[in-house]
Amino acid sequence: MAKTKSKFVCRECGYESVKWLGRCPSCGTFNSMEEELLVPAVPVRGTAIPGGYPPALPLTISSEEEMRDEEDRLTTGMSELDRVFGGGLVRGSVTLLGGDPGIGKSTILLQACQSIARQGRVLYVSGEESRRQIRLRASRLKVSSPDVLLLTNTELATVEHAIEKERPSVVIIDSIQTMFSSQLNSLPGTVSQIKECANALIMLAKTQEICFLFIGHMNKEGSIAGPKMLEHMVDTVLYFEGDKNLTYRIIRAAKNRFGSTNEIGIFEMGEEGLEEVENPSAALLSGRPHEVPGTCTVCVLEGTRPILAEVQALLSESSFTSPRRMATGIEQNRAAMLLAVMEKHLSLRMSAIDAYCNVVGGLRLSEPSSDLAVVLAAASSYLNRPVQENLVAFGEVGLAGELRSVRGVSTRIAEAVRLGYTSFVIPHTDRPKTPIEGATIYAVKNIAEALEIALAPQEQKRERR
Repeated sequence: MAKTKSKFVCRECGYESVKWLGRCPSCGTFNSMEEELLVPAVPVRGTAIPGGYPPALPLTISSEEEMRDEEDRLTTGMSELDRVFGGGLVRGSVTLLGGDPGIGKSTILLQACQSIARQGRVLYVSGEESRRQIRLRASRLKVSSPDVLLLTNTELATVEHAIEKERPSVVIIDSIQTMFSSQLNSLPGTVSQIKECANALIMLAKTQEICFLFIGHMNKEGSIAGPKMLEHMVDTVLYFEGDKNLTYRIIRAAKNRFGSTNEIGIFEMGEEGLEEVENPSAALLSGRPHEVPGTCTVCVLEGTRPILAEVQALLSESSFTSPRRMATGIEQNRAAMLLAVMEKHLSLRMSAIDAYCNVVGGLRLSEPSSDLAVVLAAASSYLNRPVQENLVAFGEVGLAGELRSVRGVSTRIAEAVRLGYTSFVIPHTDRPKTPIEGATIYAVKNIAEALEIALAPQEQKRERR
């Protein structure tokens, strides 16, 4: 009798080995190797390629019919969500939506079904909730279209049979970790099951021009559970950001083959699901304290959209041998670097100070243009002097204390002026060539000049100007 062959696969990164290892050589995770049986693929008769899919025929690259089909996108009924997708759902595309449990992944996709169903049938495949639970949620979200179909079965062959029978335009898989193929002996959620099911559904999407939306769970490291290869296989990767206990939820495009990356959509959790935030800057700045030290306004570019956010800093004497450095919404290592630059070039004693930085509203600032706002907020808290009321600061800070150029300066200033801000501290290399109505611009070379302007009385600033 032939011996059954097996392999060991890391559940965190997908590394494969012929023998069990206590520590994965690829990602370094301990006790993550799981045994999986090797089952040979059985070809289906009557097809040109293994797996039962029809052979693909080559087409000319300049086909007008194909170009019209690509421009035809399915709208979700939410402009914020369509913005993240790049203008809507592309037929034949595969999207992976990840986020923490309870943050609203299933809610927003079920909410979009009502609008998508006006353009084609929608099949919602759920492996985590019962029909009753989904119907109660659909009733609360006012989703009642007869073209929204529900399937509570995650066996790959059953799902493929339902798709072939119903011919939907959009298929939602909730979640991809619950899908399994009966041809594999491993449990659902393992690396081999996720790769096999995802590959079969992606092949189906490309051959049948069906739009697939995968919901993915997050692991303890904050990335989508399963092999990293899953993110490379799909066309679009979206992430839910923000704490589920907060009001605002942010969807960010980490990868998009049909639109701009780093686009974000901001939503507010309400009684009837996720509601769009039409003016994100005003919403993130609502409730901002006035004439209080330790706060500064910054304007960042998220994709093509300028957004104003409030950066807060709290500095206090440390009672520990090593002072604490904590940051929310800003990379902690970058915040520590900026504090070191301040101690070197502003002569502020940061080595014995506990520093806490926060971006209000759950927004995560990854753009270097937020460096100057962090420096001004921290210096304001240290000196106990508030930053000027209607001032916006942005610019990348170098290790020498200099301010480096950023992109989209005119767009940032125009957005801030629209919300009532009048003073701007920017890098000297980004001074606009033409004056901007309603904006007083201070172009500075380093953080020392920026701090002198931001914290100086109004009379001294007029003399300096």
